[in-house]
Amino acid sequence: MRGNVLVARMDNLGDVLLAGPCVRAVAAGAERVTLLTGPRGRAAGELLPGVDEVISWCAPWIDPEPPPVTQEDTDALVRRLRGLSLDAALILTSFHQSPLPLALLLRMAGVPWIGAVSEDYPGSLLDLRHRVAGDPPEPVRMLSLAEEAGFSLPPGDHGGLAIREPLPSVDEIVGPGGEGYVVVHPAASVPARQPSAERSAAIVRALLDAGHHVVVTGSPSESTLTKEVAGDALDLGGRTGLSELAAVLAGADVVVAPNTGPAHLAAAVGTPVVSLFAPVVPSSRWAPYGVPSEVLGDQHAACKDSRARVCPVPGHPCLDRIAPEAVVDAVARLSPVSSHRPTRR
Repeated sequence: MRGNVLVARMDNLGDVLLAGPCVRAVAAGAERVTLLTGPRGRAAGELLPGVDEVISWCAPWIDPEPPPVTQEDTDALVRRLRGLSLDAALILTSFHQSPLPLALLLRMAGVPWIGAVSEDYPGSLLDLRHRVAGDPPEPVRMLSLAEEAGFSLPPGDHGGLAIREPLPSVDEIVGPGGEGYVVVHPAASVPARQPSAERSAAIVRALLDAGHHVVVTGSPSESTLTKEVAGDALDLGGRTGLSELAAVLAGADVVVAPNTGPAHLAAAVGTPVVSLFAPVVPSSRWAPYGVPSEVLGDQHAACKDSRARVCPVPGHPCLDRIAPEAVVDAVARLSPVSSHRPTRR
């Protein structure tokens, strides 16, 4: 299959980063790749190799703060999609999301061939209804759809996460290359997936006490949290865009983060990750992919597989019982691997 192909992944930053291997496989066989994201994932889409154009639209059936469904809004998307003269589309979704609403809009836009993973009966909405057995990592699940559609990764591409290079210099904010550091990213997109500020601060103190130079990162909306967590560490909360954050993560020996987009961004730049993972979703699907990593946190806690956005268990035990010393030990186990990575740009 060749021609002008649209790939859609319409949720968060991390989800879009995990779609990278699928996108590269499509790009290896298509003449042009358009990536359709939600507004929360667009910045990640702009970093993916193989993408010729990124467009975004807020899907009311996916976004956690969905806009109202209006004919004006959906008609505008259909017109835009029709103007792309698409030959095919692949719709990427999580296991709990349906591809069929977008498939309907793509049909209305005249897209002649559409593929997706779908448990629901698609009728004439899909030309390829792909099924995925077992519980594979999310990048593998999405890549399998591209492969079923006839695309494959190019020679030498081993299917890990990746972003466009070169990355910007961050020497002015983290110091010249040469001094190793550990990044602690304390925030996640929902409270159930992040430790308390107190626990994150204790982890930072333990890493400092162990002799590590620690850098705390976060978005502008997370700067209050990073200030509370950082203590004597370097606080970069609100001081980096996504590409600068990628450069900071690329220069780190190890990244400590919950299940959040920056953990996947760290994996995309090849940095080992200590994953503070709340089991509200399965770590088999969503743990950092393709890099050395250790998952900490009680994976059998009462919140397991609940997809809860706010922790339903008093005290948030799955994450707030992680001993700071356990994080220090995990960092020590992963740090020697990082010595084989390229020097920070």
